[in-house]
Amino acid sequence: MKVILKVNVDSLGKAGEIIKVADGYARNYLIPKGFAVEASNWSMKALEHEKSRIMKKIETDRKKAEVMVEKIQGVTCTISRRVGEQDKLFGSVTTKDIESSLIEQGIEIERKMIILEEPIKSLGEFPVKIKFQPGITAEITVTVVGES
Repeated sequence: MKVILKVNVDSLGKAGEIIKVADGYARNYLIPKGFAVEASNWSMKALEHEKSRIMKKIETDRKKAEVMVEKIQGVTCTISRRVGEQDKLFGSVTTKDIESSLIEQGIEIERKMIILEEPIKSLGEFPVKIKFQPGITAEITVTVVGES
């Protein structure tokens, strides 16, 4: 099935592109979530009229992301955890912990933007990437300290 993307979808393409996807993926995920519309003659004509609006929205989103990158670049989050023998953590530091630490500092981002290769399970400093949009990322430092 051919669909027209309304928003950027990481694994598929950018807003305004016409792509071919499996029927079930389009009917059960992309269209109900509002990420795409079925490509028909009517929707193709409507796309031409909406393209300028979509491009303006993409540009404003990109500018907002760049402002956030400048705001968040170099931020350090300090998270304290209970530790056991050999400085091993009880549990781990996850994206939810990083998100709450950033919110305490007045920086509101969505948890899904935080790219954590694997949960942090030891004390120390760790670089963590925040992905705002494709090609626009920032790096913060997460410092994990032991509780007294």
